[in-house]
This record gives sequence, structure tokens and C-alpha cells, in this order.
Amino acid sequence: MEESMNREIDMGIVKISDEVVGVIAGLATTEIEGIVGMSASVVGGITQILTGKKNLSKGVKVTVGEESSAIDLYVVVEYGIRIPDVALKVQENVKRTVEAMTGLNVDAVNIHVQNVIIPKMDEGNVEEIEE
Repeated sequence: MEESMNREIDMGIVKISDEVVGVIAGLATTEIEGIVGMSASVVGGITQILTGKKNLSKGVKVTVGEESSAIDLYVVVEYGIRIPDVALKVQENVKRTVEAMTGLNVDAVNIHVQNVIIPKMDEGNVEEIEE
């Protein structure tokens, strides 16, 4: 696995992998109201089914270069929300959280809306609408 950050300190080197950054970014994304979940790739979905392990970095792609880093998020949003507003909140929260927890400079947080979920109506709401 490619290491995303190496930091030399007096006692040795601290290495933070791309997967750790992905987990942090994924959790920071799902904290925002209007985000229903993350969209897994086909390979990630099959791996989760076979292993039974929940992949906390699903729907996250971390790219780290020499001086720049980018995080791509593949999200599922709730119907009725204003997508640009939610996307901005996600970008700000992910950037702030990843930088605070890892010390890594985040240059871009790219949001890819993969799906829109319509909330299910419960029986109480259906009866009110019919009356």
C-alpha cells in the first residue's frame, strides 16, 4: 500500500496510509446532514460481501502527490436537499478534519453525487395525505 504521509521526528518516522485518510474523510462526510451514504465501487462492494467487513473508506479515493493532495468522494444524497450547499459543507468538513487529524495538506475535495435517495413515507404520513 502506498504511504500518503511520512514525517520524520526525533524518535523516528510517522507513516499514515491512504486508507487511514480515506476512513477519516468518509466519516467526516457522513457527519453532514443530507448525505445518506457513500457509493462503493463494484470491487469494494464484492469485497465487503465476501469478507463481511464494513469498509469505512468506501466511496473515497485519496491521491497524494509531492506537494498536493486530493480527495474524491462518491456520495449518495437525500432527495429535497440543495446539493451545492451540502457539497460545500462536506468539502469544508473533510478538509478541516483530515488536516487536523493527520497534518496532511488537502488541496482539493471533489464531490461526485452518485445517487439521490427518496425517503420512504411511513404509514402515518400516507393516511394524512389521503384524507
